[in-house]
Amino acid sequence: MKDSVAQRNSGGFGTGRISRTAITALAPAAWGTTYVVTTELLPPGHPLFAGVLRALPAGLIALALTRTLPHGAWWAKVAVLGVLLIGVPFPLLFVAAEHLPGGVAATLAAAQPLLVAVLALPVLGERPSVRRLGWGVIGVAGVGLVVLGPQAALDVAGVAAGLASAAAMALGLTLTKRWGRPPGVGPTAFAGWQLTAGGLLLLPVTALVEGAPPAIDGPGALGYLWLGLCGGLLAYVVWFRGLGTLPVTSVAVLLLLSPLVAAVLGAALLGQWLGPIQLVGFGLALAAIVAGQLPDKPITTVKPPSPENSSSPVCGSVTSG
Repeated sequence: MKDSVAQRNSGGFGTGRISRTAITALAPAAWGTTYVVTTELLPPGHPLFAGVLRALPAGLIALALTRTLPHGAWWAKVAVLGVLLIGVPFPLLFVAAEHLPGGVAATLAAAQPLLVAVLALPVLGERPSVRRLGWGVIGVAGVGLVVLGPQAALDVAGVAAGLASAAAMALGLTLTKRWGRPPGVGPTAFAGWQLTAGGLLLLPVTALVEGAPPAIDGPGALGYLWLGLCGGLLAYVVWFRGLGTLPVTSVAVLLLLSPLVAAVLGAALLGQWLGPIQLVGFGLALAAIVAGQLPDKPITTVKPPSPENSSSPVCGSVTSG
């Protein structure tokens, strides 16, 4: 028992770590379905409304199930995390999508693991390893090869919005790891707090930008239900559960799964097949995800031999072959 606890706290790569990582990976995989659900099921022109329905009902359901509210300083912390993880990224992603091709926006979002690794030093006191930074760069490059096309173009406003969205989420992830969860509060209640806070922030922004909500038909209702339950409530519950038990840099690199799942669904459902270069990028991104889960080698220090040992016949004798 002591060994398993020590392995968990030190980030060891045991069976429990693998299962927790696999469960946590379901969250970015679910988020990777957002593109095909939005384009094929939802009414066009209302991405912020989709964001509200993804966050606010899920948060209220979680609050109703757990009947737990923040207390003390956690009201402010939840507000900050809800803004950083949900309220700010959604409008910024909307701006990025309006000014950039989808592949460019997805590549900018894939920079989150790198930003988390950089923020881990000032926020968590964790020095990023060269290995993790290197694999983070490879992961971004791999996603770029998968999603970038010849129509890719850069726009200052779009790039700024995309990077700001990635930075907000990276800071939110890092602060979530720093603050943890209050004692006795499970991941469902914790996710409900932040989904509700982010959804309440999005509500007036959505009304101001998009106006009245669209008419919702059967496929649209099915799409909103999927985004709210699977892409909202369930995804954020397992995400915060994993963030509480896994290293933040390992969790962040799992975000690379979102554009990869979107690419697979595009090929399987929409006929958007991957070419040779895209398959190479897909492999690079997958390699970065796997490498990001491997623990860093602990730094060991070797004590110099004591004078007694250095003069002993066993340590001091040398035999020649």
